[in-house]
Amino acid sequence: MTDPQSAGDPPAGLSLSTAEWALWQAFRNGSTLDLRSGRAEHDDPNGDAEWGPERTVRARVVALLLLHGPAALLGRVTSLHLVGAQVRGCLDLSGGSVDPFFEFRHCRFEDEVRMPEAHVRTGRFVDCYLPRLEAARLTTEGDLHLPRCSIPSGIRLTDAVIGTDLLLNQATIGSAPRDGALPAPSLADAAHRPTRLPARARAIAADGISVGQELQASLLRTDGEVSLRGATIGSSLEMLGTVLRNRHGRHALYAPQLTVEQTASFADAHRSQAAHLQGTPTSAMPVATGGRVVPRDARWRTKRFECTGGMVLDDGRFGSALMIENARFVLQRDQELSLRRITAPELAFTPQPPERGLVVLSGATVEKLLDRVGSWPDGQRLWMAGFSYRHAIPKEGHFNVRERLAWVASATPEYSPEPYEQLATVYRQSGEDTNARTVLLAKQRRRRETLPLVGKVWGYLQDWTVAYGYRPAQAAVWMAVLWASGALWFAGHPPTEVVPEESPQWNAPLYALDLLLPVISFGQDTAWDPPGNGQWIAALMIVLGWTLATTVAAGATRLLRRQ
Repeated sequence: MTDPQSAGDPPAGLSLSTAEWALWQAFRNGSTLDLRSGRAEHDDPNGDAEWGPERTVRARVVALLLLHGPAALLGRVTSLHLVGAQVRGCLDLSGGSVDPFFEFRHCRFEDEVRMPEAHVRTGRFVDCYLPRLEAARLTTEGDLHLPRCSIPSGIRLTDAVIGTDLLLNQATIGSAPRDGALPAPSLADAAHRPTRLPARARAIAADGISVGQELQASLLRTDGEVSLRGATIGSSLEMLGTVLRNRHGRHALYAPQLTVEQTASFADAHRSQAAHLQGTPTSAMPVATGGRVVPRDARWRTKRFECTGGMVLDDGRFGSALMIENARFVLQRDQELSLRRITAPELAFTPQPPERGLVVLSGATVEKLLDRVGSWPDGQRLWMAGFSYRHAIPKEGHFNVRERLAWVASATPEYSPEPYEQLATVYRQSGEDTNARTVLLAKQRRRRETLPLVGKVWGYLQDWTVAYGYRPAQAAVWMAVLWASGALWFAGHPPTEVVPEESPQWNAPLYALDLLLPVISFGQDTAWDPPGNGQWIAALMIVLGWTLATTVAAGATRLLRRQ
């Protein structure tokens, strides 16, 4: 048999069809073979239109070209560019080394594509239908592109190493294609396309994947779990306008120990981003909608990030920011949006509050928190014990201190001092000492409810008198009221001298002040003896004076210790 590497002819006995022979020559020439009919509704890889032998190539021929292809024509570089073809059989590149660049566009694959343990320079599947992609431990030197592909039985990229970018923009992965239901194949089409593979529990299994630069998964639609446990992304993770659904499992996105060197974004996709998300070469291409051709831009509207099922980013590390903006979460009671122990310089958290489920920030550490009042769940469905942040900045609207206190109370169904102290520290660092004292006062009031009866009584006394020392002016008001009341009483009911002719001149205001101040003495209280009820009033003023002085001292000590 002639070696295809040393000669340009295919192996004897391969019996290439017309389409396959054209592909063989296009490969040697590095040019594109376009087998489309020119009618959008007949060229849709997800459609029901039958693609005949004039548009069909065998997976065996494609694998032969990629793994052991012929030499290039003089002055050319071998590469495979195939458009609008049906690939029959399983394209199996397992364990192989694929040196030529390859790109499939608008192609329909009859069976799954297998590339586990393969080594590829750059591979692209654009606007294709693939029943499944098996590529565990795949290594690419360049990109792996899968934009706008329909892959109903999912992708496996466990422990894969992607040299530069992984693109999944506008792909539909899982048990439902773009329109939400599998199209019924025609009888003629069924003869060339076997029954589609059953849906897997995971739409994307990519645990341990390493992406050198960006993972772009904007406008992606998945049905089933997306697993990125332990993944490492060298630049940014983008999920703008993405819809993640897993109605039959616990998690829609399971990505603990995720490392993103720059920004991870789960947010809206806006019209201004259309060219970037769709790809400039194809965004302007018309698409068929109900028998008529509509330009892509005419159909564009803002797409929201949606997640139906739990989202877990526990122990994640984000080099620049984690952005969860205007997202919509549909959670069950036992599901969570979990950000336990994440680390990020900035956390932007402005989603719609989920109606059910939990939002968990326990142990998370961020420098800057940007949020809005209406983004946090109510009904004690927010957990943030040990959540540490240096700055809290309202991204939309205004957070007053009472709303912040309600936020903390919602996150602590049982009393915990740390969230209050953390919030007070943030206010103090920003120079808002009054708000800091308000937060610490709220903490003491919350703590009081956990004390026994004696502690509660003492707590109420401190609160009514000096507000636990956080409102010292309140103690001065009480002292002034007691002093004025005592001075008026004793002015109308002067006491008798203890030692006649040796007592200082009678002064009702000084006498009342002498009774209230437990340490300082003006000599009035020992020189004059009040008669009858005056003794009880004097004793009451002494007791109240000691109580006020004690609570003021306790509050001042507590305040100085916190500062």
